[in-house]
Formats: sequence, structure tokens, C-alpha cells
Amino acid sequence: MEHAFLRRAALSRPDVSAEDAARLFSDHYGLSGPIAELGSQQDRNYRIDAASGRFVLKICRADYATVELEAQNAALRHIAGKANTPRVPKVIASNNGADILSVTVRDADYQIRLLDYIEGQPLTQRKHLPAITVAALGTLGGRLALALADFTHPGLSRDLQWDLRNAEPVVSHLLSAVKDADRKQRIGHAMDAAMRRLEGLKPELRQQAIHHDITDDNVVSLPNDSGQLIPDGVIDFGDVINGWLVADLAVTCASLLHHADGDPNVILPAIKAFHDVFPLNQAELRALWPLIVARAAVLVASSEQQLALDPDNSYVSGNIDHERLIFDVAVSVPSAVMEIAILQAVGQLGDQGAAITGERLLPEIEASGIGVIALDAQSELFDGVAWPQPGLEDQLLRAASRETDAVSTRYGEYRLTRTVLRSPQPAQTCALHVDLFLPAGTGVSAPFGGILKLTDGGLILLGRDAALHLSGLDALPGPDDFIHPGQPLGLVTGSAGDHGVLRIQLCRDKDIVPPPFVSPAHAAAWTVLCPSPAKLLGFDCDAPVPQSASLLSRRQSHFAKPQKNYYETPPQIERGLREHMVDVEGRAYLDMVNNVTILGHGHPRLADAVHRQWQRLNTNSRFHYACVAEFSERLADLAPEGLDTVFLVNSGSEANDLALRLAWAASGERNMLCLLEGYHGWSVASDAVSTSIADNPQALTTRPDWVHPVMSPNTYRGPFRGPGSTAAYLEAVTPALKKLDRDDKGLAGFICECVYGNAGGIPLPPGYLKDIYARVRARGGVCIADEVQVGYGRLGHHFWGFEEQGVTPDIITVAKGMGNGHPLGAVITTKAIADALEKEGYFFSSAGGSPVSSVVGMTVLDIMRDEGLQENARTVGDHLKRRLQALEQRFTLVGAVHGMGLYLGLEFVRDRETLAPATTETAAICDRLLQLGVIMQPTGDYLNVLKIKPPLCLSQESADFFADMLERVLSEGW
Repeated sequence: MEHAFLRRAALSRPDVSAEDAARLFSDHYGLSGPIAELGSQQDRNYRIDAASGRFVLKICRADYATVELEAQNAALRHIAGKANTPRVPKVIASNNGADILSVTVRDADYQIRLLDYIEGQPLTQRKHLPAITVAALGTLGGRLALALADFTHPGLSRDLQWDLRNAEPVVSHLLSAVKDADRKQRIGHAMDAAMRRLEGLKPELRQQAIHHDITDDNVVSLPNDSGQLIPDGVIDFGDVINGWLVADLAVTCASLLHHADGDPNVILPAIKAFHDVFPLNQAELRALWPLIVARAAVLVASSEQQLALDPDNSYVSGNIDHERLIFDVAVSVPSAVMEIAILQAVGQLGDQGAAITGERLLPEIEASGIGVIALDAQSELFDGVAWPQPGLEDQLLRAASRETDAVSTRYGEYRLTRTVLRSPQPAQTCALHVDLFLPAGTGVSAPFGGILKLTDGGLILLGRDAALHLSGLDALPGPDDFIHPGQPLGLVTGSAGDHGVLRIQLCRDKDIVPPPFVSPAHAAAWTVLCPSPAKLLGFDCDAPVPQSASLLSRRQSHFAKPQKNYYETPPQIERGLREHMVDVEGRAYLDMVNNVTILGHGHPRLADAVHRQWQRLNTNSRFHYACVAEFSERLADLAPEGLDTVFLVNSGSEANDLALRLAWAASGERNMLCLLEGYHGWSVASDAVSTSIADNPQALTTRPDWVHPVMSPNTYRGPFRGPGSTAAYLEAVTPALKKLDRDDKGLAGFICECVYGNAGGIPLPPGYLKDIYARVRARGGVCIADEVQVGYGRLGHHFWGFEEQGVTPDIITVAKGMGNGHPLGAVITTKAIADALEKEGYFFSSAGGSPVSSVVGMTVLDIMRDEGLQENARTVGDHLKRRLQALEQRFTLVGAVHGMGLYLGLEFVRDRETLAPATTETAAICDRLLQLGVIMQPTGDYLNVLKIKPPLCLSQESADFFADMLERVLSEGW
């Protein structure tokens, strides 16, 4: 018997134009105003902006039973009467009091209804949906399902093509409309596999009233403070039926797959959130993924047919690429894996299966004699080795075989050799197999009985509990033979006297060929499906599972709380290379924030120099040795003439603290001028002149009386803007100076960054420092240039920030990059100022100027010179700034691009006129960039500026990757 939904599937949309809709609005509801068509696959929907509000006219063909429309209206009223439910439209009666009207337009009969329009944004056009949005969608679905659990109506018993209980006949019927032969075959195969997995589960799938179309298109959302959409309303109850409860969630999850960037795990927060509200049983959880696949197949097949019937349907043509993508993602991973992932997400996996045991796979090899090598990010094998590089794994295995004849890799290990640099997705680094480097001709035997299948790359032994996949051996038995435990399977391939690589992998699902590697996000599910072969090999070949969460807990227990870390859930970074950092799962990140490592991470020349000096001597600067004299001389040569005396310290805070003491000693006074929004360190004195409220929220109210902050000359955000603002900002300094004069107080000096580092690299107004320095010196004070963040070649166009202002300070402070991560800082000044400190006693820094620190400092300067890093900062920095300025032209959120060289700031604002800072958006953008493989953090008093200060070795390729990822975030959402 033909299903009604098969007849309906052949119907095109109602032939009702906007002009027709305007008459219907006016004649039946007394409404007039601008009209816009809203998308629909088989109905027509028009929105009107009337004087009394916004409303939606829903038009369907008369073929639909009126009782079905009555069920939709009743469901809306039922939900509206419950607490803690999503927003839903209200049913608006017509002029004659009816909720549903029958009308005729050009001899065709239709039924119409009017609903009020609920405000909000759909999720469809947001390519990226953050986990908070996905989870909110799951929560909304759970609450709606819970609200409908006690709803009944005769109109719910419908024969509907979208009912996933009908998915198999629907797809079978619609496949004829799919013209692409490959796609048709894939849809058919996927449906067959999904239906097989559903068999036996159907009796336990609960049925109730369900919306059955809670998708990214049928929810409305409001943005949170970070600009992320949070769905809280549901529209379009056209598919409401009495159906499988879990099918409601399956529809929602399927709609998320075109936002997944190829990763089906994107649905897991929605599943967990739904389950938290409305718990699913085991059968429903196991049926969920096959139903998602079925929904994807129905979507594609239905759209193909609808386009054949109605080629002008822009709603369908606009969605079909999304639906094809949904299907592609749904079939990209075996159902068995997603079933495990879903059960893990809700804490319902239970028994993960016993270890696969059997007889020895390698009976000729003594297990205790097999060497196991580590290929993860913490392995010493990569110290001083260029990675990643082709063939590195084989090189390391071969090198290890010089000490032991048989060598094994580790199962479940996140291999650094598989790390991919500059990738928006984590690489497939987790090994689901073991590679053994064995003498050619080594015998391999069956650990358990099973049927042998030969493949192009090796063989598969199909046992009772698992399939054993082997490659790198010459098989002995023939295909399809039954193999007994202990029976020889083959010999390791290779020339006599040489070695070969035997790959061993287990899989509990005998119908799939598992990948050798998977991404970290998928590892938990895949390792259940593909267990360790350790029991078959007779030795421990398992890599330890990273314990990043417990390590973070230990840090938080014993590492003082004020010492913060980046990110709420930070990756555990254990290795670096140039401008790249790598976590324990082999995920590579582009480091765009680390101005400490000016040369880049893991520089072999610096490591060798430090190693040599540690072997020779390390002590303190009271002793006489060559390198402290040589390094001090090098630093003095970098400074302007007259600044020829150097103090060596451990940090920027210590350098600025010492600079203030020098100012006090040289001037005989105590009072210091500083700038608002500045940051100079954490010591008592350097913190006293730090006024950034981002670093210290109490900074403006807790300064000691000897500190006199003056207006920040912020030419972007301050009261005076642009390059012509110099005079106004200089005038703003006058009151502080006059007050000192009135109070008969002398001035010790003035400290500032010569480029506004903490505000994102904003240059000071032209001529600002020249005037300020003159006024300070006229009062007997000294001028301190804090170059800790911006100096030392980072600006590209200048080695020192003060050069941009055309001035010479009395004291220069520098740290951070000069040690490339080693604790090293310096104060460079005149001999007279330095000698003034002796009035207060001598100065000593335990590690400042030590032999190792001095060698570090000189080696950094050598590498900067030899690798042209200041020039690289200029050329790559200028290129990157142009890329960022192009984003400023496209995205209104980007208010300005500050800075020069490789000290840049990208400022986000909600309004370019008021400059309202986009603080929460900036934090969310940084989190999204981390997901895409970029480390970035905010700065500025409002934490709305991206502080772009990468290692100076940053390549143009890496700069472009950063700009591309930032463009992607701004385009797709965060």
C-alpha cells in the first residue's frame, strides 16, 4: 500500500506569491506592511511587519489533513503553558476567530495559519558553532521533548516522510531522483548499514510526541556577552508527530554536522546536554548514530527530488550543499566508533571489552629483548633533531636497532613524527597500532584461530573476538584458509641480513579496516575499538596516557594561585620549535604571543652554547671571568653614545626596579612620573609605577604618593586622537608638574614604554618624548626607557623603541627576549648615574651576569645578527600588518591595527564611534584561535586587544596562517 508521505513527497510548494500573501494578510487578519518570504521546503511562509507587530503566515496545500495543523497549534499552546520551556510562537486567530482557514488562490486550495514572529537569529548561517551553542541546542531539545512527553493529539498519528521510522522506504523511493551515481550508491549503502544496526533496538525505542525538526534552521537564538548565539526558541512545528524520542535528537545532531568542519564529534555536547535533561536508555543511545545517518540520507534524497520538482526553490537549492556535507560527515566514520563516543560522552560505556589474548605472535623473538622507543613530544630522541621530517620514524627505528636487534614503537602514543605544523585541525597523531623493526624473515604466527584474508598491504586474520591486521610480511597460507592458533602466518618482509617493519593492529569490529592513526579527539573511542596488542606480543608496548587534567590539578594545588596560566583548560605544552609549540597529544600551535623566546623555541645553537658553559662554569658575577665583560661590552655598544655602563639582572621587573633606584640615587629625589595604562613589573617599585587595570584592577587607587601618573597618550582611544594630538597630551602632563612645583617637591624621573606595549603597540604621538624628556631633565630628573617588551629588534624598523621618537634616554631597561626564555635582564645607563647607586651601597644579583646568563645573552645577539631577525621582524611584520589592515576593512569588530614589526595589536570594538571595547568577544576569539592551532592572548586595560608578539623568526607562511585563521574566526564565528 502506498504511503501518504510518498504522494506528498511529489508535491511542490504552494504557488502563492508575495502579492497573494499581502491580500491574505489583509483580508483575513487585517494586517498590512512590508512582506518578506521565509524559506521552506514544501510550504510557503511569509513574514509581515505590521503596526501591531511581526507575524508569519504559513501556507500549506490542502492535501495536508486539518487535524495535523490542529495538532501543531495545540502543541504550541501545550508548551507555552509549561515552565522552563523554550520560546515558541503564539497562534493568532483570523478575523472570524478561526485558527486555520481554507483559501483558494488561482484555483488551488490551501490552508493558512498565522503565528506571531519570535525574534532571534537562526544558527544556519554560522559556519562554526562553539560548544556552548551546541550544548544549549541539546538542552533546548531536551526541554522541549520533556514538555511534549505528556502531550497527545489525534493529529500526531501522521504518515510523514520525515518520520525516521519511515526512513528506509522514503530513501528507497527518493533515490531515483539522485542523478549522481556515486552519491546514489553511497546513500543506499549507508542506509543499509544504518538499518542493520537499528535491528534489535527498535522495540526499546520510546515513542512520544516530538517536534522532529529541531535544527539549526528552526531555532532562534540570542547572543551572549561574547557574541555567541544561545538558542532559546523553537519555530516550525510542521513535522510534529508521535515518534521515536531519540529521533528528535538525531535530527538535531544531523543538522549540526554541516557546522562540524569534518569532525562528527561536534555533536557530543548536544547529546550530553539533552541526556542531562531527558536521559536516554542504552538502546536509544546506540540507535542515535544510525538514525543520524538515516536522517542525512533522507535530507539529501528529499532535496534532490524537490529540486527536480521545483528548480526555483531557493530554500532547497541554498541548503542542498549543507545537506550533502551533512551526509559526507555522517558516513566519514564507522557507526561503531560513534556509538562508543556517544556512550562515553554520557558516561554510559560500561565494560570496554576484555583484552585480546592468545598465543605468541612472534614465537622466535624473546619478548624481553625487544627495545621499545618513545616517539611522543617528550621523547629525548627528538632533542636536537629537526622534526617533523619524512622518514624520521624509520630513521629512529633503524638507529635504535643498533643497540637491540628488535625494536617496537608504542601503542596509543601521540607521535611527534605525525605532528603537522600550521594546521587548523589537530593531526592524526594517536597510533592505533605497533610497528616492530625486526630482522627480515622473522616468523609470525597466528595468536588465535580464524579465517585468513589477504590484502594489498598484508593480511587480516578474522578471529572470534577481533580481527588482526598485519602488514610488512610475506604470507604463507592461502586466502580464505582457516588458521589454527600457533600456525605460521608469514615471514617479515626484507632482504636477507636486513630488517623490515611489521605493523600490528587489532580491531573488535571485523567489518571495518581501521586507520593506523587518529586525531586526539577521536582516540578515546577508537582505542576501545582497536585495543592494544600487548598480550599477543608478550611485552608492555603501551604508551602512558597523558594526565594533563590531573597535572593541572597538582599545579593548582601547589603553584600559587596568583601565578595564572593561559586558558581555562590549557593544553599541556612540552616541546617547541621556532615559532611552534606542541602539546602532549602532538597538536602543534603557532605561538603568536611569546615575546620571551625572541629566537624561537628549541634553538640548537643556543642549547649547545648553554650546555658547553654549564659543563665549564656557572657562578656569580663577583668572580672574574671573560663572558660577563664581553656581554656587558656588547650591550653598551648597542646603546646610544654615553650609555656605556651595564647592570645585569634576572628579569624585567628587576631591571625596572633597579632603574627606579638609580633615578632616586642620581637625582636625590623620590617622585616619579609615569603613564596611565602602563605596566613595568611585579616588584614593589616597578608595580608602583604600573597603572594598567588589566594587570591590577586596583592600580588607579593604590599608587603610593611618590608616583604621579599622567594621561595615557593613547592616540586611538584617548580623549585626543590621531597624530595631531601631541600638544594636547603634553599639556595634560603640566598639572602634575605644577603640583610638584607648588608642593616644593623635586622630580626623580619619568618612566614609560616608548611604544605603548601594554595597549597593543600604539606609538606615542610624534615628538611626545622629546618634550617630556626635556621638561623632566630641566627639573633634575632622569628619563627611563622601558624596552622590556618592545625593544631589542622586535619593532623591526628600530632596534630600540625610543629611536622611533628620536630621543636618547638616561636609562634603558631590557629583559624578556634578550635571554630567549633564560632569566636575563639588563639596565644600561651612564657611568655617572650608575656610580650614584654606590651612595646606597653595592648592587648584586645572584644570577644576573652569571657565566651561563652571559653566554646566553651573547649567543642570542649572535643568532639575531646571523639570522637577520630584526630585518625579518620588519619584513614579515609589515606583511602581517597589511593582512590585518585588510581585515579591518572587512570586519567592523576590528577597530584598529596598532604597532610595527612583530609587536602588533589588533583592537576589537563593538562600535567604531564609541569604541566600546569588545572584551568578551576578544576572549572568545582567543579560545577559538587556540582550537585552530594559534596561541593568542588579549591585552590592554579592557583586554580587547590581541597582543601579537611572536618569536622574531616568524616566517611569512606562519604569519599568513595566523591571518588566515583570524579571518576564518571573524567570518565563521567563535
